[in-house]
Amino acid sequence: MVRIKNRYLLVNILYPENGLAQKKAQVPDVVAFNQPTTDSLTAQALLRMVRAEVAFYFGDHGAGAISESLSVKYLSHATSTFILRVSRAHYKFVWAALSLTTTVPVNEGKGCIFSVVRVSGTMRKAEEEAIRRARQNIIKATRIVPGDVNSTLETILGKPESTVDVDMRNDSASDEEEENSMVEQ
Repeated sequence: MVRIKNRYLLVNILYPENGLAQKKAQVPDVVAFNQPTTDSLTAQALLRMVRAEVAFYFGDHGAGAISESLSVKYLSHATSTFILRVSRAHYKFVWAALSLTTTVPVNEGKGCIFSVVRVSGTMRKAEEEAIRRARQNIIKATRIVPGDVNSTLETILGKPESTVDVDMRNDSASDEEEENSMVEQ
């Protein structure tokens, strides 16, 4: 029995045109370029776009090579991330076609950059990298803007309506009293 080897491409969609407009509002680059993708983008639209781009740049040979194994395994509109599965022998065709694509495959799609950030042999490692990158982007987005007391997300989204301030003091004296009373019992 023959095992079919695949590669999983983790791809981020970056929006540099939106980033230039938001640069004036003191928004960090990570927030400006990592905008959510429109909900009208579907896995089928991505597949059609990738197949068309591979056929355009690599002709019938490239289109035929990827036609059997190409599929979208994960698509997140919130993080503008997706994972493609393609055969190991031909993943470079898909990578090159994505690198040369400049618009999202929807009606009147915005200008964008498809950035392949990880090529993995297993779906699990690609998912772990997607999670790690999403967490990293959240941490970068919540950093405080220099010279401002509000966080970046509060600047963009506005302050929450109800906030609760919690005092997290460590009263060592009360802790010692509780421990002594438990020992005596």
